Amino acid sequence: MKDTPLSNCERQFLLKTIEERKRLDGRETYDYRNIKITFGVDYGFCMVDLGKTKVMSQVSCELATPKETRPSEGMLFTTVELSPMASPAFEANKQSELLVKLNRQLERCLRTSKCFDMESLCIVSGEKVWRINVDVHVLNHDGNLMDAVSIAAITSLSHFRRPEVSIQGQDFTVHTAEERDPVPLSIYHMPISVSFAFFQQGSYLLVDPNDSEEKVMEGLLVIAMNKHREICFIQSSGGIMLLKKQVTRCSDIASVKVLEITELIQKALEKDRKARKDDDKFSFAESLPKEQITAQKLKEAPLEKMDIQETASEIINKAKISPSIQGEHSPVLHAGGVGQVGEGITSSWGLEEDIEEEGEMEEKTTVKKTKRKDVIVISDSEEEDIVVLN
Repeated sequence: MKDTPLSNCERQFLLKTIEERKRLDGRETYDYRNIKITFGVDYGFCMVDLGKTKVMSQVSCELATPKETRPSEGMLFTTVELSPMASPAFEANKQSELLVKLNRQLERCLRTSKCFDMESLCIVSGEKVWRINVDVHVLNHDGNLMDAVSIAAITSLSHFRRPEVSIQGQDFTVHTAEERDPVPLSIYHMPISVSFAFFQQGSYLLVDPNDSEEKVMEGLLVIAMNKHREICFIQSSGGIMLLKKQVTRCSDIASVKVLEITELIQKALEKDRKARKDDDKFSFAESLPKEQITAQKLKEAPLEKMDIQETASEIINKAKISPSIQGEHSPVLHAGGVGQVGEGITSSWGLEEDIEEEGEMEEKTTVKKTKRKDVIVISDSEEEDIVVLN
């Protein structure tokens, strides 16, 4: 099933809003959508929400034989999966152009940048090393998949713990989590990609484009950088020509965004580590009391507080009793929709006929009761003969 394309009116409307420095979701030109990071119960599991774009990452490890060219280094394999659940445009078990591009960019972002120590994964040189697998699944697609995938991958790698290994000569023993605490990976830096969308031959620029903005963009520039302002990789697509000052401007913006995202990841990791240490609620259990998973909480509507004094005075003025209705036998109405009975006068709702009917019904019931009292039951005989005298 193919994705629904934008109509000409929608395309023109989006381009017009971009020319006016506005966006449909209310963001500014260089603003990111809200980023939410959630960890699972197991180490290495993480979910990243970038607006409505949702990505899940799982890191696992296994023993493997190293490459002959690099006998003392471990291995890293990355996989990105696009399922039809994320978008109708994705097909199951099919290598699309977007999927190939995401896998290549993620591999360049993690492996080529050498973000963690590969030699620390070696157990016995030339025989056994750790193989790290990073599996990323796209759960919902609403634009800018590369940024969400890179954030999820590096966060899950930082959160992952591999089993401890003890070596005696040529023999080694892999210990379980109950025997020894797992060991985290040696992360040198966190490469995070920032995407820039260009419109009208590079005249207009947007950071973190959503799905509708990606459909009308003419070019895309992806810059992967760490917080030390070191560019890990840069890639341009779309066939537009970019000037040197445009690329420099994008790298300056990316350095600021990468620093903010890195701080967010470190805070999330520190919060999860502290919760696990204190045996507090963490991962998805943290969201259950807040009803963030089982139910959606409605936002409180703002209360209009203008002209309250004038409205209150009008109600009070209407509530004043006029002398013309004080002698009438009727409820006193202070305001519309409000009735009050009494205030020193005989209360009547104008239902005299109903009162008379109720009086007649009471008389009938009293007559019936007197008739029933005239009935006498005599049962003196042993054979229980009953005589009824009317």
